[in-house]
Order: sequence, then C-alpha cells, then structure tokens
Amino acid sequence: MRLAYTPLLLAILGACATAQAKPLSVCTEASPEGFDVVQYNSLTTTNASADVLMNRLVDFDAAAGKVIPSLAERWSVSDDGLTYTFNLRKGVHFHSTDYFKPSRDLAAEDVVFSFKRMLDPANPWHKVAQSGFPHAQSMQLPGLVKQVEAPDAATVRFVLDHPDATFLATLSMGFASIYSAEYADQLMKAGTPERLNSEPIGTGSFIFVRYQKDAQVRYKANPQYFGGKPAVDPLIYAITPDPNARMQRLRAGECQVALSPKPQDIASAKSDTKLQVLDTPAFMTAFVAINSQHPPLDKPQVRQAINLAFDRASYLKAVFEGTAQPANGIYPSTTWGYAADPHLYSHNPEKARALLAEAGLKDGFSTTIWTRPGGSLLNPAPAAGAQLLQADLAQVGIKADIRTIEWGELIRRAKAGEHDLLFMGWAGDNGDPDNFLTPQFSCAAVKSGTNFARYCDPALDSLITKGKTGSTQKARTELYRQAQALIQKQALWLPLAHPQVTVLASKTLKGYLPSPFGRQDFSHISVE
Repeated sequence: MRLAYTPLLLAILGACATAQAKPLSVCTEASPEGFDVVQYNSLTTTNASADVLMNRLVDFDAAAGKVIPSLAERWSVSDDGLTYTFNLRKGVHFHSTDYFKPSRDLAAEDVVFSFKRMLDPANPWHKVAQSGFPHAQSMQLPGLVKQVEAPDAATVRFVLDHPDATFLATLSMGFASIYSAEYADQLMKAGTPERLNSEPIGTGSFIFVRYQKDAQVRYKANPQYFGGKPAVDPLIYAITPDPNARMQRLRAGECQVALSPKPQDIASAKSDTKLQVLDTPAFMTAFVAINSQHPPLDKPQVRQAINLAFDRASYLKAVFEGTAQPANGIYPSTTWGYAADPHLYSHNPEKARALLAEAGLKDGFSTTIWTRPGGSLLNPAPAAGAQLLQADLAQVGIKADIRTIEWGELIRRAKAGEHDLLFMGWAGDNGDPDNFLTPQFSCAAVKSGTNFARYCDPALDSLITKGKTGSTQKARTELYRQAQALIQKQALWLPLAHPQVTVLASKTLKGYLPSPFGRQDFSHISVE
C-alpha cells in the first residue's frame, strides 16, 4: 500500500522542514565560574548564565544608547527620583526541566525574591551564597535600595534611600537577573540550595541541559520564550581555552562562532570566503591592576614608576597587532566624562628609576605578575604580555616572577587580594562611566572583591558617590573628571588597551550582532 500525500499533509511537512532549527556551537575561551550569576563578576560567567538563561526587568540597547523594556513592559519614576515602579510583562514562563516544573508564570514575588536575597542579610538565601554578591555589593545597592515590594502580582516597586542616576541602567546588568522564587523555595525546603548554581532556572531564550567543566555547556531552545522560540537548537558552548584550537574548530565546522580570536586570526579570516568577521568598538579596558595593599606597591611613587617603565606601544603592537586603541585612562575616550592625560605616563625608564629611588627602593624590589593561561578578548596573548611587562620592569630594577593561573582560580584569588600585579580587564554593561568607577574604585568594591587595585580612599569614594546622585550629565562629568585625575595620579592601574569586540563566524550564521559590552544574544539568529 502506498501512502497518499494530500495537499494539506504536504503543506504540513513543508512547514516542518522550514521551521526545523539547526544547532549552533560557540567556541568560548573559558569555563563559567557557575550559573548563579549574582555570585560572580566575570564576563565568561555572564555569557553562560544571564545572557542565555535569564532576563532582567530592563535591557540596554547599545545601538540606541538607552534602556528598553524586557520583563517589565513599562516603568515610571517619582518626581523626587526615589521611587521606581515597574509593570511586569504578562504570560512569561519559567523554564520547565527534569528538576523543576513551574506551577505559575513570572510574578512580582520573583522580582522581590531576586533582589532581597542580595540586599537583605536576614534573608535565608543571603547566607548560602558562598561567593557573596560582588556586583550588588560593589554597586552599593544594599545602601541604596530601602525597600523592594510587590503592590500586586504584576507590579514591583523599588524605594531608594537617595536619587541615583545609574539605577535604571544598573538593572540591565547580568547580576540583576530575575529568578524563580518558587524554585528557590523548592531547593531550600529540600536542603539543596547549592543546586541553584548547578541546575539553573530562568525565563531566558534557552534552557540549561548540562555542563561538563572545561568541555561543554549545552542548552536547548525555550519553546515558551516570550520573545519567540530561537531558530537555533541546541545551543552549545564548546569551551576551548586555546585560541588556535578555536580557529581550527571554526574552520572545521565544529563551531559556527569563535569568541576572542587572536589578531592574526582576524586578519586570516578576512580572506577566508567561508568566514565572516563581525566587530564593534568595545566599552572595555584591558589593564594591569596594581595591588595598593601590598608593600611596596602601596607607595604612589612605585605605582607611578611601573607605569613609566612600561613600553605600551611595543605591547600593543606585539599583543594586539593593531586591533586595539591605547588606553590612557580607565575607560574609552569616547565615553562621556572622559578625562585622562595621555602623556602623564609616557615610556620613561629613567624617570621610573628616579621615582623608585625617591621611594627608598633605588636597588629595586621583587614582585609577581599574575596572568591567565588562555587568550581572551582583553588579553589575547597572556604569556607574551606578561613577559613584555617583566622585561620592562627588569630594566628599572624590579624583578617580577610570572605566575600563570587557571581562570576560575585566578578570579577567586584576585578577589581575595592575593595578587601583586594582575593582568585583568573590565567590560561595562552600559555606556555610563560609573560602570567602571563604582565596581573598580569604590571602597565597597574592595570588600566585594571587584576593586582589583584594593584602593579605598574617602575623597575618591565621595566623588564617585556624588557622581551617581548628580542630576545632570554636566554635573556628573565634572565629578568624574576629578575622580579620574585622582585615579591617574595614584596610578592604581597600568592601563593597556581598549580592544574591538571581534567575533569570527561561519558565513552560514545570520543575524548575529557583537555587543560593545561583550554580552551574547543568540535569541534572534539563525544558521543556514
């Protein structure tokens, strides 16, 4: 008997074939620290958790330069700037998995839970976060948010202690992701709260399937995603620390996207007819953090000497090969409020030696340089960069031993302040200068661990705090100019570069847009 294909059946089969999703494999550079994003501060972790699994009340549209709706359809702010009211989107579903079946849609109580666990020391979830809440703490949210309440199931209200010009944009950051209070209750009752970090639940475009450390994170498309089911399924993060291996896997078709390529691979990809180079200027800074709590690095003259000893031009040429702009300050010069003297620390070994002598160290001293093993967007050649710094420091009498430490361990120990000189990078989540200042230079950020210079100064802290409460961009700019002048004079960083965010991809990939903040959005792309 032969099957008869009716016109209706043919139409159905044709639609199924058209709608069939294709897998997407992304070669990433490191393993995430975990999936409970509020406990961590690395971009790698944000990419693997917040960017694909979660949503925030609002998002930041980098192209338009403004905050846009996400889980909140709309919001209002009181005239005194102290009360923010958000109206939630209806019909948003939490992920349904083998380990959790939601009984209801997103509600205001989920938003209240997500913030109270970070802000309220009496909250039972506050106590079980092994890594604390570095972003919430460094952004000083516990002192800013007086109250988070739910007037009804579809409305959330934040009451602030004082006006804060950065608050709304801060809610677009990965750590402000919204969690399921129902799932959290289930885990707490079972005595397994740690599973929130290993078996995540969100409302995002993809659903977590499994994770194999240093190998792979696997996700599946969320059929109930409020933005529409993604056209790629499954999504695979192929963890590939070696940039050479990332390029090989891309060319072999094992990955359709390769993050953090080497500069020479970018040049090579431009002549490959099967590949595309996608880039945008990054709202990021590569730098060497100088631990101001470790003698003799606690002396400004020593930190200034390190800046003067370093040949930044040679470093940029060798490591970034023309794919980055030199960094003189803490954030890109295109950022509003930028103020840095590009000539203050021009390469001058003789002046560096004089400053060391002034600090009582004419015979130099010994220190350590910490770096990661595999290349990244902000550190494409870790070994070469560390060796160049080591050689330059040796020229002025500073003996520096290089220590190469696995990324997760490097972050953990650096947040504890164990490093001397640390190759690091910072990516802002929106175009606001405070996205660098508060998390990297405030006193609160020393406690949370994101202030890698470990510098707490009341005068600087006051400038940063006043900058956030300024009512106009002009007023904030003046305060931020003063803050930058102080940071530069104290030489808390050795600024290196502002790179391009460059992604290499197969030409079969359609719709991908690189983010200047290094964030990843695979919800609206396709693979031909």
